[in-house]
Amino acid sequence: MSAPTISGYLKDNVRLTLVPVFLIMLAELLLLAGKEYVSIWMHVGIVLLLAFATTFIHKREITMVFQALMLLSLLRLVNISMPVFFEKTLYIFVFTYAPLIIPIVIVLRAQDFRFSFRISEEMKRNRVLYSLIAVIVAIAIAEGEYAIIEPGYLIPDLSITSLLQLSIVMILFVGLVEELIFRYILQTRLEQVLGTWPALLTASLLFGVMHSGYGTIYEVLVTGLAGLAIGYLYVRTRSLYLITMIHGLTNVFLFGFIPHLGPGLGLI
Repeated sequence: MSAPTISGYLKDNVRLTLVPVFLIMLAELLLLAGKEYVSIWMHVGIVLLLAFATTFIHKREITMVFQALMLLSLLRLVNISMPVFFEKTLYIFVFTYAPLIIPIVIVLRAQDFRFSFRISEEMKRNRVLYSLIAVIVAIAIAEGEYAIIEPGYLIPDLSITSLLQLSIVMILFVGLVEELIFRYILQTRLEQVLGTWPALLTASLLFGVMHSGYGTIYEVLVTGLAGLAIGYLYVRTRSLYLITMIHGLTNVFLFGFIPHLGPGLGLI
């Protein structure tokens, strides 16, 4: 008698999880289709719906997933609505991602996360190997993205000062904030409901569609695959440090080295 009950309970949890996942994907696909106004209001509705739902659903594993998914819609809303304070485009990333630290901290505290940026003993013993993995994965993702969106450079040159500015913004703001949202919080909570590999796939799909703002389905596909690679490394290592470095370095190559040196970093 207990097996069907447990099975039904799990199915209900999966359904409750996948509904907002599909709504977020739909909102992002509308953005991809050029329906920005509709997409914005849909994300507003998703935030309100999830906030409302958490007051009535008393399954903690579901409310934690809902809180994580709310961060995605907040990320999109802040990204679209943030005014420009500086002429230097690089600083826009700071003002886009810094406000998200507040809701992230609230979710981390509400869900009793034990925030840790430490490096495991295994990574310390194999620091050269993991450093190579981080750089190789970052370059591969950056080259793939550059081939599609061909962004301009965010720094005027490759001087130490310019690279330091770019690295601070891309690692400590963009990389850390997005990895906290997509892998550290969302993927972890999805695992508790869907299981490890379905959670990895779902988080990667969401990571991909959340790049719909670039206006091309190819960027969505490439970043989805990038999310799959980074998410897999997170499953293997559980290292926020590693995935943050990979994400940050990807953007350093994408918006710094490759625009200045050309595809293949000038080696091809």
